[in-house]
Amino acid sequence: MKSIIPQEVIENKILLIRGKKVILDKDLAAFYQVETKVLNRAVKRNIDRFPEDFMFRLNKNEFDNLRFHFGTSSYGGRRYIPFVFTEQGVAMLSSVLKSKRAIQANIQIIRTFTRLREIIISNRELRIKIEEMERKNESKFKVIFDIIKKLIATREKEINPNKRIGFKAK
Repeated sequence: MKSIIPQEVIENKILLIRGKKVILDKDLAAFYQVETKVLNRAVKRNIDRFPEDFMFRLNKNEFDNLRFHFGTSSYGGRRYIPFVFTEQGVAMLSSVLKSKRAIQANIQIIRTFTRLREIIISNRELRIKIEEMERKNESKFKVIFDIIKKLIATREKEINPNKRIGFKAK
C-alpha cells in the first residue's frame, strides 16, 4: 500500500501528554482530510467507544501550555480546548470514520505508533546491556562506554529531533 502521509509527518504530530503518546484532533482531521469539527462530531456520536484511555480533552493549563509551546496566537484559531487521541483511540476511529482515506491514514498512524514503541524498547534494552557491561568492566572500557553512551544519546535525538514526544504539560 502506498503511503499517503510521510511517516516523519506522523511522528512529528505525536505528543507526550499525561504520560501518554497522543495526537491532537486537528492533526488527525488533517490526516483524514476532514474538518476537525466533523471528526469531533463523529466521536461525540459514538462517545461510548472512546473511554478516557483512548481519548481525552486537554485541561486549560495543558492547552495554554500547548499554545505557548507552538506559539499559537490567541486571536483566531481554536475556540475550544482540543481532544487528544491515544493509539487505541486512533484505532477506534477506524470504526467511526469509514472513508478510504481514513482507513489508509489509520493504518499508517498505527504503524508509526508501533515503530516508535519498538525503537524505545530496543534502546532501553541496549542501555541496560551496556550498563551491565560497564559495571563488570568499568576500568577497562570506560572510554568505550562513554563513546557508546554519546552515540545512544545522539541516536535518540535523531529519532525525534523536534522533541515533541518529550513535551509534557505543566
